[in-house]
Amino acid sequence: MKKMISWNVNGLRACMGKGFMEYLKQTDADVFCIQESKLQEGQLDLDLPGYHQYWNYAEKKGYSGTAMFTKEEPLSVAYGLGVPEHDREGRVITAEFDDYYVVTCYTPNSQDELKRLDYRMQWEDAFRAYLKKLEEKKPVIFCGDLNVAHTEIDLKNPKTNRKNAGFTDEERAKFTELLNAGFIDTWRYFNPGKEGVYSWWSYRFSARAKNAGWRIDYFCVSEALRDRLAGADIHTEIMGSDHCPVELTIS
Repeated sequence: MKKMISWNVNGLRACMGKGFMEYLKQTDADVFCIQESKLQEGQLDLDLPGYHQYWNYAEKKGYSGTAMFTKEEPLSVAYGLGVPEHDREGRVITAEFDDYYVVTCYTPNSQDELKRLDYRMQWEDAFRAYLKKLEEKKPVIFCGDLNVAHTEIDLKNPKTNRKNAGFTDEERAKFTELLNAGFIDTWRYFNPGKEGVYSWWSYRFSARAKNAGWRIDYFCVSEALRDRLAGADIHTEIMGSDHCPVELTIS
């Protein structure tokens, strides 16, 4: 069994003071991915015996950024999508293993008044094309904060959020297109109609205490890995960020 964890830490240095290292050690995951590290190179030296570390930093300080920690050394590691306009924000890391790729992704947010929605649409097409290209060689597992609640049961207040970033018709349609391209939303695969389980809560309005959240953090896999899916979890009990960790186990 391989256990994988993905967590948007919303600033790794802040999260370090809220139990990050304890959680990382406790999970004993084979692959541990983070998004929104908000770091530049050299700002943090993580002591992780037993793990290989891979970091992708944004050019802009204190913004975005991803990392992947793996017990097994990957055959190869790549950073970004290979498209210069999409690769300045440290959003993607790809590790190649014997029988699949693991990709961690922090999808751009469409932002207030959807001022980045057009860019987001371009990103979605580029990311999907990138995943399909990888798949020509071997199956793909991708995870991260994908900044979209796919269906109405993936957030607490769908009616009032219809035109808000993360729940626009355009973003949801792109996620549908991604799944239709041959990928499985693993948590939904195991929990088809389950409601009230989220991975992100606003820091405002006591949203987490009221469980007024959104499920925007995912593990998705190539259709070819369907028979190897062993479990998917969302660890709503883990604090330290406005997101909680999500998990995939694969045989």
